[in-house]
Formats: sequence, C-alpha cells, structure tokens
Amino acid sequence: MKTNIFSFLILISILFLNGCSNKNQVQKINTTKQIDTNSTISEDNQDEELDSFDDEFDEPEAKKDDDPFKGYNIMMTNFNDKFYTYVFNPVARGYKKITNDDVRQSVRNFFDNLMYPIRFINNLLQGKIKNATEETGRFIVNTTVGIFGLFDPAKKYLGWEEHKEDFGQTLGYWGVGSGPYIVLPILGPSNARDMFSIYPDYTINPIDYNKHRAYNFSHSSKQSLKLTVFKETNEQSYRADQYDEIKKDAVDLYPYLKNIYTQHREKLIKE
Repeated sequence: MKTNIFSFLILISILFLNGCSNKNQVQKINTTKQIDTNSTISEDNQDEELDSFDDEFDEPEAKKDDDPFKGYNIMMTNFNDKFYTYVFNPVARGYKKITNDDVRQSVRNFFDNLMYPIRFINNLLQGKIKNATEETGRFIVNTTVGIFGLFDPAKKYLGWEEHKEDFGQTLGYWGVGSGPYIVLPILGPSNARDMFSIYPDYTINPIDYNKHRAYNFSHSSKQSLKLTVFKETNEQSYRADQYDEIKKDAVDLYPYLKNIYTQHREKLIKE
C-alpha cells in the first residue's frame, strides 16, 4: 500500500514538472513570437520612415526640369556679363561723366512719357481703370506743361505716379504661367511668357518704327535703333553701379540673377 502511494506521488510529481516545462516552453514560444512580431513592426516602421525620407529627396528631382535651357542660359549669362562689364557699363559711365544729372533726368522723363501707350493699354487690359486714367492725365500734363515730357509736373505738383505695366505682366495678371526661364542676348533675364510678350509691346511702342501704325516717333528702323540705344544708355547710366553691387553679392551669378528676376516679376504682377 505504501509502495502504491509512493508510486502515485512520484507520478503526480512527474506530471506536474512536465506541465510546468510545457508552460515555460509555451511562454518562450509566445515571447519569441512577440519579439518576432515587434521586430516585424519595427522593421515596417523603419521601412516607412526610409520611404518617407527617400520621398523628401525625390521631390526636388521633379523640380529639376524647371530650367530646361540651363546650359544655354549659363552661356548667355556669361556673354551678357562680359558685354556689360567691358562694353555697356563703361560707355554708360562715360556718358554719365560728361552729361549733367538734370539733363539725364530730363532724357529719362522724355522717354518715359513716350512709353505712355504701353502703360495705358496694359493697365486697361488688366482692368486697372484708375491707373489708366491717371496715366492719361500724366501724359497730357507732362507733354504740355512738362514741355514734351522733359519734366514731370504731374508727379511733382499733382502726385500722379507712373504705373508701369507691360504685356508680360498683363498675361501674368490673368493667370498665364511664366514658363521656363530664358536669358536673352543683351536684354538679359526673361522667361517664355515675357519673351513672347515683347512683340505685342513692340507694336505699340512709339520708338519702334512700324509703317503699318498710325503713329511713329521715328521715321525708319535705323533711326529707331539709334533712339533705343540712346534711351538704354541713358537708363544704364543709373544702373551700372547697381550691376557691380549685384556681382559682388553673388556667389554664383547665374542663379542669383535668375532669383532676382523671378521674384521681381512676381512682385510686379501682384501689385
């Protein structure tokens, strides 16, 4: 009897120990599964973070095509820089040195007054009636009292400001995008929209000779070219030093000029 009881107790002990062993194994298996699951989740999270990280660096890749003419533009920027540095700016500075400041200002006023049709029509096309009306008043007052635009009594005595607008600004005002950046020979920074807008403004510019137009300040294309060169030389006499300052500030001239032009045009369109 004692032997049977002893054997029964041994059997119970064995079963108990075996159950504990199985329980530990199950816990180990569950723990292992949890670790594997957590590891999988962690790996998934890392993959998502890496994908997000890659996406951040992929975004600029899509923006690389905003300058499809970059090679040409850099070449033309270098050409224009040499032209301005060694030809145009020296001529403009020489002109400034031998010309009285009041005379230069009167020349500037005269040509600005001639540009009235461009400002008037583009203000109208943008629905800026008040500005167009003010431009007309300026033209009448400055042409008469201001002696053919040599002086600006409209601004000095009446407070009528000039409202410069061109066809590129008009297109931008109505939502036409700028298109790719383009550097034009001698004329400098531009974009597709502004480049194609040169012609509409040319057709109403009194200085540019057009035999099909009712009014012309010049009587031939040759005379028109001379007047344009004179006008731009006088204007450059005010900007020559400014260009030198821009070059000093620029680490890389091409992107620096591009950013200045783009921001300036956007500002003008929003005004």
